[in-house]
Amino acid sequence: MIYFIGAGPGDVDLITVKGRRILEAADVVIYAGSLVWDAHLKFCRKGCETYNSASMTLEEVIAVMLKAEAAGKTVARLHTGDPTIYGAIREQMDYLLKHNTSYEVIPGVSSFTAACAAIKREFTLPDVSQTVIITRMEGRTPVPEAEKLELLAAHKCSMAIFLSVQDMETVVEKLAKGYESYDVPVAVVYKATWPEQKIIFGTLQDIADKVRKEGINNFSQVLVGNFIEGDYKRSLLYHPGFSHAFREGGK
Repeated sequence: MIYFIGAGPGDVDLITVKGRRILEAADVVIYAGSLVWDAHLKFCRKGCETYNSASMTLEEVIAVMLKAEAAGKTVARLHTGDPTIYGAIREQMDYLLKHNTSYEVIPGVSSFTAACAAIKREFTLPDVSQTVIITRMEGRTPVPEAEKLELLAAHKCSMAIFLSVQDMETVVEKLAKGYESYDVPVAVVYKATWPEQKIIFGTLQDIADKVRKEGINNFSQVLVGNFIEGDYKRSLLYHPGFSHAFREGGK
């Protein structure tokens, strides 16, 4: 059996219990070495074959999977964060389907939720934002025209931006155009949950300078929106005057 497993954002204990159990029992582990902390490999059993996919092509990865599957071995394909977000797993799954090979996807903690936890905030605040946009700026990989950063920012909701900190100045200009202001809170989280984690707070006015001074140009989440700083209304969920199926509220 082949398993696509989300390894979590960094900290090896943020893999799911199910993911860890499969990793411990796997005969073959293919891990995204440029992003996944290799400390995960210490949980592999003795004799497990390991492959770092950072230096492999899609075809080479699939060849290892199919060979192991044909031999009746268990394969753990270890991706960073949650494999369904910027994981490039669809093309792998489609290859396996063409070869009538079954697989399972095990979700993981994404770096965007880990980053929000690191700054001790909540993306969805009453009267502030009930929507989170997960996106990236175009680079060598383009984005659809309707998903340009400035168009998404115009919704003025909470945003988590992947794979873009290397061009922070352009990110800022696009966001400011959409938000129609430079006075928007921003947090940049470098390597969320790793030992070398860094958190930088600012606004669109000054965040690019702060990021450059720290020498950060990769492995970061850019979180944007008024959920970071500012007022919000109390949630109705725990309000004494609010009734729901599990509690009768007072007057």
